[in-house]
Amino acid sequence: MATALIAVTLTFIVFLTQSLRFLEIVVNAGNAGSIFWTLTFLALPRFFEVIFPLSIMIATIFIYNKMTVDSELTVMKAVGHSPFSLAKPLILLALITSLILWAITLWVAPTALKKMQAMRQSLTSEFSSMLFREGIFNQPGSGLTVYISNRSPDGTLSGLMIHDTRDETKPPSTVLAKRGMMVTEDGENKVIVFDGSRQSYNQDSGILQLLTFERYTINLPEAGPVRKRWAEPDERTIFELLKPNMALERDRENLRNFSVEIHRRFTAPLLALVFPLIALTALLIGPIDRRGQTKRIILAVICIMLVQGLFLASYNIAKNSNIGLILMYLLTVAPIFICLFSLSEKSEHLRRNILYKAKNNSEGPST
Repeated sequence: MATALIAVTLTFIVFLTQSLRFLEIVVNAGNAGSIFWTLTFLALPRFFEVIFPLSIMIATIFIYNKMTVDSELTVMKAVGHSPFSLAKPLILLALITSLILWAITLWVAPTALKKMQAMRQSLTSEFSSMLFREGIFNQPGSGLTVYISNRSPDGTLSGLMIHDTRDETKPPSTVLAKRGMMVTEDGENKVIVFDGSRQSYNQDSGILQLLTFERYTINLPEAGPVRKRWAEPDERTIFELLKPNMALERDRENLRNFSVEIHRRFTAPLLALVFPLIALTALLIGPIDRRGQTKRIILAVICIMLVQGLFLASYNIAKNSNIGLILMYLLTVAPIFICLFSLSEKSEHLRRNILYKAKNNSEGPST
């Protein structure tokens, strides 16, 4: 329950930070709110490999430290429970979390990220003709130039000039209007202008035509086809990473990055087991202090931060050297075995023997 509560809290914080990335583009494009929520939720899965290990680590420190202060761990040890038996519930939860993270990192997160990037590109392409900037001549399409002097927060445009030469069978026209607004009707983007005039000059007849209006509608060009983008390594599922398209030059150039990404996805979920085990080892090994274990908690947090920092560094090193790959596995596998051995009954007997021998040596030979 503690892990779930902390995970939900961290997810909500990440959700707020990620939502700011998409708020401006969705608002300016005038799209539905459902698009905003979809983009934000699709951005979340790739952060779970950081959220879940941190959540279970924080929950471990909180729960086991509280049990220490309440003397529950003292009673459990007194009736014969070893550190490993006390750690079993956490180890089981950490293993389940790692399995969930493997499913997320290998398939769910890259699929969601790829879909999010495609939606962003499609949204930008679809509404690029509507994102007019103030004080410059915008060209949403060939033969169409739009100038606006001001754009209010509610989307109202003022001081518009629209020069249209798209229809070669008709003379070019220039529309001047005091105000206007951009809308989407029947799947088409349009600019509705108010209180203005439309001027067109016929070179053959030498006649300037002038039309004043209260309301006038101008169709904007449809968005062009969305360019197919190259999928980054973190946007590909494990199957796509294992079988890149060798016909594409860019895929051939990034074979090393694909390989490193595969190793990262197999090792990163293990941090959900490494972090709580480090915290448990610091809290359960050695004498128990009922007043709290602040020093041990600080030591555990420092070790976890060190492992996380070195893992990120080794991932960057792995892009150029196999040493980074070796470090990635050492930083995830070695702490698991070290911590499990430290919590085992064999390690407990070994520590007791060492303490017993040290005590006898300090007391000296018996009389």
